Amino acid sequence: MSKSPLDRVRVLWLIKGLGPGGAEQLLLLSATVADHQSFDYRVRFVRADKTHLVDEFVAAGVMPQRLGERTTGRFGWLRDLRRELSESDVVHSHSPVLSGVARLITRTLPPSTRPALLVTEHNEWSSHRLPTRWLNGLTAWVDARRWAVSDQVLATMWPSAQKRTTVLIHGIDAHQEPVDPSTRARVRQELGLAEDDVLAITVANLRHNKDYPNLLRATAVATRREPRLRVVSVGQGPLEQELKALHRQLGLAESFRFLGFRRDVAELMAAADVFVLGSAHEGLPVAIMEAFAAGLPVVATRVGGVPQQVRHEREGLLVPAGDPEALASALVRLTRDRPVRAALAAGASSRAGDYDIRRAVAVQEAAYAELGRTR
Repeated sequence: MSKSPLDRVRVLWLIKGLGPGGAEQLLLLSATVADHQSFDYRVRFVRADKTHLVDEFVAAGVMPQRLGERTTGRFGWLRDLRRELSESDVVHSHSPVLSGVARLITRTLPPSTRPALLVTEHNEWSSHRLPTRWLNGLTAWVDARRWAVSDQVLATMWPSAQKRTTVLIHGIDAHQEPVDPSTRARVRQELGLAEDDVLAITVANLRHNKDYPNLLRATAVATRREPRLRVVSVGQGPLEQELKALHRQLGLAESFRFLGFRRDVAELMAAADVFVLGSAHEGLPVAIMEAFAAGLPVVATRVGGVPQQVRHEREGLLVPAGDPEALASALVRLTRDRPVRAALAAGASSRAGDYDIRRAVAVQEAAYAELGRTR
């Protein structure tokens, strides 16, 4: 028997935007497997230009709304946030800025209307701007529960925040229907690939932490050594024009293609032979988990939570960050050595089940239930 709305714990998810980033994808996956009979979920965001996943959240049973959308004035979103906080039993933030602001606003509410605050840290604190780090460091004591997505993210926090934070590995929908086997040939044909071309795919937004210049330069080196290699990028972001200019400067032409934002990532991965990530900073990349599910060997930089996911020579190859030559050598090796590629692919496939999102959601919902009853 389903619970009435008054019996459900009111859970407010806060996130900066609903673009196609890793944290947003994790939150969407959580929405698809969450217990909507026991919890009344809402998601609120602030970025008007990041609405890519709104329809997907609606389909998952969670109605998104942008803070400030129905109010006027520069600080209207803060008034909206204060009202949302007062009408929630539990608030779970996935944005460092919104976490700090929510903590401060919560202290202005009467004690009887203050929600329990929970936070998931998705990225290394060293990747945040200095004001954001200070805001989080000075206010984290307010949180009732704190989680980090990897050991590496935890290690970058202030010691006072570390003591109150536990690592909770998030993940993918391990029970998702497999892609139709005919998809690979169809997508490769659409991409104009020859039968013996080796396709490497990266799924990463065009932002500084993803270090696309590293990947572009590595591709230029690798494709000179091995012309069968092709690389495609799925993602969008503020560096698009800058990166396309570097693409032209390096003369990459069709050897590296920017595909932009795509909803068919699973199909594109089915067409690929290798997953590659050249990042300078990472938390725990969802795209690598998706690559495991697709059975793709991984070539990635040894940053953030990546070594926690990818074991060198077992699921993929790890190289130093900011080293295009090393990244190129790894790509060339997997392009030329099919048996190694197959062995690493098998290792990647065997790890996909380790990242079932249901495990993380079960832990979170246990906390929601406990704190919601107290509230």
